[in-house]
Amino acid sequence: MKLIYWISTSLIALFLLWSSYSYMFSKATIDGVKELGFPDFFRIQLAILKILAILILIIPQVPLQIKEWAYAGIGLFFITAIVAHIAHKDSIFISLINIVFIGLLILSHMYLHKILKI
Repeated sequence: MKLIYWISTSLIALFLLWSSYSYMFSKATIDGVKELGFPDFFRIQLAILKILAILILIIPQVPLQIKEWAYAGIGLFFITAIVAHIAHKDSIFISLINIVFIGLLILSHMYLHKILKI
């Protein structure tokens, strides 16, 4: 059970880390966020919040209630990304990737609770 939790959580963390990095340093991503209609401060805010979410998820000593808020925030990010990309008429592939990560997020959350009940 712990292996499934850590694999799913690590994949989410790696994706969020890559996303945060690209939000801050990739010209294509920075321009893409602007094209979606989001202000520049929102891009920076999201990058910082994603880093915080990673830390919250991977540090075992963080209280469960805080982890629950992180899961909710990450889920909201993925849902917002899907809506934004559909509204912008981007490739369906981008939305499918976000749906896969929603599935991984749910898997991570489920296995976190299974591990804590042992």
